[in-house]
Amino acid sequence: MDIGSTIRAIRNRKNITIAQMSEGTGLSKGFISNMENNNTSPSIQSLQAVAQFLDIPLPYLLLEKEQKMRVVRKEERQYTTYSKEKIKVEHLTSKGGLTMQRVEFPPGASTGDASHAHEGEECHLVLQGTILAEQGEDSVVLEEGDAFSWNACVPHFVQNTGEGTAIVLIAVYTGGESADVL
Repeated sequence: MDIGSTIRAIRNRKNITIAQMSEGTGLSKGFISNMENNNTSPSIQSLQAVAQFLDIPLPYLLLEKEQKMRVVRKEERQYTTYSKEKIKVEHLTSKGGLTMQRVEFPPGASTGDASHAHEGEECHLVLQGTILAEQGEDSVVLEEGDAFSWNACVPHFVQNTGEGTAIVLIAVYTGGESADVL
C-alpha cells in the first residue's frame, strides 16, 4: 500500500510544507517524512489527523491505485464494429463489472436477426434517433431522451427504426468481468 506517495502528492498539490502539516496535525516532521516515504506504517489515528488537515476523506488514503478514479480520454477509447450493418460501439469506460458504451446504429441496423441474451443488467439512454426495443412480450419505440433498462439474461432485440443514425448510451453491469452488449 502506497499511502505515503498519496499524502505527499496531495500536500504538494495544496502547496503545504512538511512543517505546516506538522504544526496542523501535531505529528513530528520526521514522522511525516517517514510516512511520505513509506518508511513507517501510520496508525489510523495519525491518518485521520492527516486526512482532516488535508481536507480529504480518510478512506481515499487507503485506496489502492487501481481502486482510484480511472480516466479514459476520448483519443484513448476502443471501438468495435459489429455485424454487416456496421453498428459502431465506442467503449467509454469500465470499472469492475460495470461498463459504459456509446452505440451508433445506422438506419435499419439491429442487434441481429433474432433476440439474444447475455449475463448482466443494462440501462439505456437514447441520445439521438428512434429505436425499437423488444424483450419477451414487451415492445416499445423510444426516441431521444427516453431511457429503459432490463435484465440482459432475458432475450432482447434493438433496432434503429428511424431515418437517421440512432445513438444509445448503454451501461452494463455484470458483477464481474465486462461484457459486450451486442
